[in-house]
Amino acid sequence: SQNALHGDLGLISDGDAIIALSYSGETMELLDLLPFIKRFDVSIVGITGKGGSTLDQESDTTLLTEISREACPLNLAPTSSSTSMLVMGDALAMVLLEARGFTEDDFSKFHPGGSLGRTLLTKVDDIMRSGDCLAIIQPTDTVQYALSTMSQARSGACIVTNDDGTMAGIFTHGDFARSFQENPDIGNLPVHDFMTTDPITLQSGSLAVEAVTTIGTHRIDDIVVLDSDRKPIGLIDTQDFARLKLI
Repeated sequence: SQNALHGDLGLISDGDAIIALSYSGETMELLDLLPFIKRFDVSIVGITGKGGSTLDQESDTTLLTEISREACPLNLAPTSSSTSMLVMGDALAMVLLEARGFTEDDFSKFHPGGSLGRTLLTKVDDIMRSGDCLAIIQPTDTVQYALSTMSQARSGACIVTNDDGTMAGIFTHGDFARSFQENPDIGNLPVHDFMTTDPITLQSGSLAVEAVTTIGTHRIDDIVVLDSDRKPIGLIDTQDFARLKLI
């Protein structure tokens, strides 16, 4: 308050939105500032727990955070009230983030460090299994051959491709387990009878965070990564997320 009255009001410009917080709505340090703030062409958003307070009346918009009592045993120390205002501030920030169209790319520019930065800067191409770790078969191959190929690649899924290399489907250990219960003799049958023909996929160049979100949303264990020609070039396994510190 004192800093504002001794020069920091220069930080305010016409057109700004000023967020003023006071649970009681009667904090003198804040109320002393309001007349000077209102000299500017600004909007005042008051966050308070007291409707009808001075802050409420002086604000263009009021966000109420009223509580029944403080968590403090004496009902004195700001505990529940401060938490409710923090929650309101977070909610307001998220609304503004969405309104501005703030994306994962924007986030990664300003937060390149830590696990958040690692998640947002890492591409699916950086974490996918490829080469000898990729099990690829054709629709006419048998289920037994598919299981053998998965074992050699140490993978929980086989990518099934057409003659031209485009994706035909995916066959997983889960598909085998479910099908085996109905038909224990499926080993010599073609895998196209049991594969998933329209699996969830991601394009090369997608962010790793999209893979994490997709796997969680669809409750799957594997995602195939495709190139621009819809040909599979890699497989993302949820078991790799913890090792790569993406979750």
